[in-house]
Amino acid sequence: MSSTSLSPSPTTSAPERPDTPCVAVCSTTFDDVCRGCGRTVDEVAQWVFMDEAQREVVWQRILAQGYPRRNY
Repeated sequence: MSSTSLSPSPTTSAPERPDTPCVAVCSTTFDDVCRGCGRTVDEVAQWVFMDEAQREVVWQRILAQGYPRRNY
């Protein structure tokens, strides 16, 4: 009989995130920050070219600011 643990492994740190913070509520009215995801226009445009470390910096900032904002 095998003993399979259902608890997360010690190497599991952060919950999985989507590939992008985009929530399909794109609006940058009156400034350069999207009201849906919290990224700047430059960050949105450069997202696919960013490495994981650069994306993580953006993720940390937008999460601290209460983004991404989804309307349920």
